[in-house]
Amino acid sequence: MKRRLFFKNAASASIGLGLTSCTTNEKSVQPSAKDLEFCVTIEDNVLNFFSEDIKESIKIVHIADTHLFRDDERGEPYKKYSQRMAKAYNQTSHFKTGESINPELGFEAALNFAVEAEADLITLIGDIFSFPSEAAIEWVQAKLKAINIPYVYVAGNHDWHYEGMEGSLEDLRDQWIENRLLPLYQGENPLMTFRDVKGVRFVIIDNSTYQINDDQLAFFNEQVASGIPLILLVHIPLYVPGKSIYYGCGSPHWGAAIDANFEIEGRQKWPESGHTETTFNFHKAVFSAPNLMSVFAGHIHRFSMESLKGKPQIITDDNASGGYLDVNFLPLNPKDKSLMF
Repeated sequence: MKRRLFFKNAASASIGLGLTSCTTNEKSVQPSAKDLEFCVTIEDNVLNFFSEDIKESIKIVHIADTHLFRDDERGEPYKKYSQRMAKAYNQTSHFKTGESINPELGFEAALNFAVEAEADLITLIGDIFSFPSEAAIEWVQAKLKAINIPYVYVAGNHDWHYEGMEGSLEDLRDQWIENRLLPLYQGENPLMTFRDVKGVRFVIIDNSTYQINDDQLAFFNEQVASGIPLILLVHIPLYVPGKSIYYGCGSPHWGAAIDANFEIEGRQKWPESGHTETTFNFHKAVFSAPNLMSVFAGHIHRFSMESLKGKPQIITDDNASGGYLDVNFLPLNPKDKSLMF
């Protein structure tokens, strides 16, 4: 099966078969007719969401930008494409302590925390790898299998990119997802899926090309129509005015005029025309979704929080420097309801 046909069929199956085709939740969830009311508190890398719509406590460990570079003889034919990123994060400084660390230690520490905290889900949201190395992918699979905690994975722009390899972003993503990354998706659609955990739906959408396609937009709109409390997981943050970065997904500034890194990163230049209408429509749909609780992302390698139309977007420190988020979704204490209702 050709790569493009594979992804076209996968997208059609995910949408056409209905929402129950990829849910793993053990309980049915009834849609809510009202807008979601919640509050969020943040201290260091610990986030607590409180809502009357949350019936059971949920713990999520959110990981992005590990940039693993482990490789072996199978990577020799690709050395000319991997050499820059293979040296980029060999040694880092811990995001809290400043002590010396490296990506493998950072990843293991985050997984160890997930085990100790009895996490309900681990979210691996892109750039777990600096390039699609078979050795690094197998190492991650083994680590995840050993701890036996449910996880979801979506690719970042580095996960599928060998720098300097010819091809469009979409074609290269399709190629290396199918050739290397596919086992990490555990049979789910690589470009869009969801995972239900105790009444909250984690919607995972691949925006690692900076763009959103028509199937992904339709899929997201289906999740909004469900009325179920949603968390959106993407690698590249959605654009919010006032940020020091202009490129985010759905940015009116994005495009060739500000793409200063395409030669360094060995990829095609962003288009002169900027984002597609579908990408802008996705951005509008996200921040207008009445049942969206938050967007979680990575990519920029530093903690960030911003809000648009009352919807927070939260970005984790890079896991290459030991960063991760400890996210808790908690029922609202009856004594606190008077503060919100």
